Amino acid sequence: MTTTFQVEAPLSDRAVLALSAACGFAVATLYYSQPLLPSIASDFGGATYAQGAIAMLTQLGYALGLLLFGPLGDRLDRRQMITALLLANMLGAVFCASSANLPWLLLSSALLGLTAVSAQIIIPAVSGLADPARRGHTVGRLMSGLFAGTLLARTVSGYVGAHAGWRTMFVIAAVLDVFLIVLVWLSLPASRPTTDLTYPHLLASLGQLFMQQRLLREACLSGFMLFAAFNVLWGALAILLLKQPYGYGSDVAGLFGLVGIVGMFSSASIGRLTDRYGGRRVVVSAALLIIVAFIFIAGSAYGLWALIAGVVVLDLGSRANLVANQTRLYTSLPHARGRLNTVFMTCYFLGGAVGSTVGTLAANHYGWPGVAAAGALCALFTLMGISGFRAKERRRSLEAL
Repeated sequence: MTTTFQVEAPLSDRAVLALSAACGFAVATLYYSQPLLPSIASDFGGATYAQGAIAMLTQLGYALGLLLFGPLGDRLDRRQMITALLLANMLGAVFCASSANLPWLLLSSALLGLTAVSAQIIIPAVSGLADPARRGHTVGRLMSGLFAGTLLARTVSGYVGAHAGWRTMFVIAAVLDVFLIVLVWLSLPASRPTTDLTYPHLLASLGQLFMQQRLLREACLSGFMLFAAFNVLWGALAILLLKQPYGYGSDVAGLFGLVGIVGMFSSASIGRLTDRYGGRRVVVSAALLIIVAFIFIAGSAYGLWALIAGVVVLDLGSRANLVANQTRLYTSLPHARGRLNTVFMTCYFLGGAVGSTVGTLAANHYGWPGVAAAGALCALFTLMGISGFRAKERRRSLEAL
């Protein structure tokens, strides 16, 4: 049996802004390692497989964390949940900083990802408090903060890694978790459950929702493929920039995160476009943008301008994909927002893990053209999948006549 309790007091603009920042800092722990991968691998014997393994395990841990903890957002007080997750994440960061060997670092990276899911508890909670007519705009504001975290994490970690060592970055991450606990307790009200399902039944309901909700399946497909495309580049960027003709270190690789700041401020606008035109149209536009981005990236070996243009367009397409998919899912089943978000974001970050692995392999064996081809194919498969969903809907409509 389900219930539909909800916190009635709306959040102020100041609280939404604070929680947007919390989303950014919470998700940043996933990306601190990316500009540092060559340095980390060098410290542990220079094994190239370590670069892909660290990025992959962090994101696989995140996907597993979403699967295990996301459903509890519909069952427990979210503020207490987030506090527990942040404390565990702090331990993961400390373990990374103190890792004496590669296996321990890999395990610590998985723990760091597993407990970095606080943003995906915050976003459904705030979405439930938003005016339905402005839900896309509110989600967009939260996503602006989340995307700021993904971008600035790379920039800050690249700089810290170059000047103070990669371990220092994880110490800073542990300190930031303490700050986040305070921020969440000041900004997010206590919540009551929207369901009384037991934990095993909550987990079982994830599969039921996936099978029953066609919209969820479509969102999972596009989320998986387009975030894979995004991470194809970011899993490869530090490796490729280290080679000729660039020869850049982790500090410059991290600075490329700032290139995406152009798109960071677009998330609220993307939310408004989703409110107006619908999520599917925005996702299709996102896939087309990502194909254009990888056309630019294919020429990155011949000019820095092509890489910068590709990163900007790729970032914009990735934002549009996430904001549009989350906004349309949150309007479908209000009592199951946490579980819908769990299924979607688990698929999303599984795509990220696959993309990171493919990106490192493509970079080491095929260079810029290989990375560009892999990313563009991900976006092309997305368009083919959406076309298939459209065709099924048209057939069902004709059969109903």
